[in-house]
Amino acid sequence: MRDFNLEFSDRFQKYQHDFDAVVRHYLLKAVSPFLGDGIKALELGCYKGDMTEQILDYVGDLTVVEGASVLADAVRERFQGRVKVVNSTFEALTMEPIYDVAFLVHTLEHLDDPIAILKRIQSWLKPGGKLIVAVPNANALSRQIAVKMGLIDFNAAVTPAEASHGHRITYASDMLDHHLRQAGLQAVDEGGILLKPLANFQFDLALREKIIDEKYLDGCFELGRKYPDLCASLYRVCASR
Repeated sequence: MRDFNLEFSDRFQKYQHDFDAVVRHYLLKAVSPFLGDGIKALELGCYKGDMTEQILDYVGDLTVVEGASVLADAVRERFQGRVKVVNSTFEALTMEPIYDVAFLVHTLEHLDDPIAILKRIQSWLKPGGKLIVAVPNANALSRQIAVKMGLIDFNAAVTPAEASHGHRITYASDMLDHHLRQAGLQAVDEGGILLKPLANFQFDLALREKIIDEKYLDGCFELGRKYPDLCASLYRVCASR
């Protein structure tokens, strides 16, 4: 049995980077046409609640589901009733079909049976509801550079650091779309988030030292619309077929 408390723990090295918050910001900007004050949303996998905080700016009602009890408790404490927190694995979760939108952001790559979970999520959505999926991109420009440097074996490899954090797969567009189709989903909107020439820690350093700024990130976002396969993350807004 997987220990979700252990998988979240940053034991040996920093795993979370400020760049992750930047990606989430631009993801929400990209999918904002599907959000709004009247939206009842479900976030599947909330970690420490950083994405939760950002989602609250875009929806009127939010429930979060987290498999690690220590994280679920931390998120309850952080939000003090502003969100409903459910501590459950997705496999054991039962929900009524009451949600307009479900977020599965940088979580699909952690799942043992992603297709089965994608099928289950659809049963928690209202008719016409949407699933917003985002995953780290195997073909991100920085990752391809790392392969050429000999740091990663191949684009879609799961690195030891990723595996220790619970990653099971590194998605490229074709595999992501295949899994969505197998689950009976179709994309009504899709793209990439942020053209990514640098590793996360390099972006963090460049931002901290003011080598790059928000205008540079805006440029990476706009260029990412043209070259989604080179972006940090891939996203799909999905409906049931």
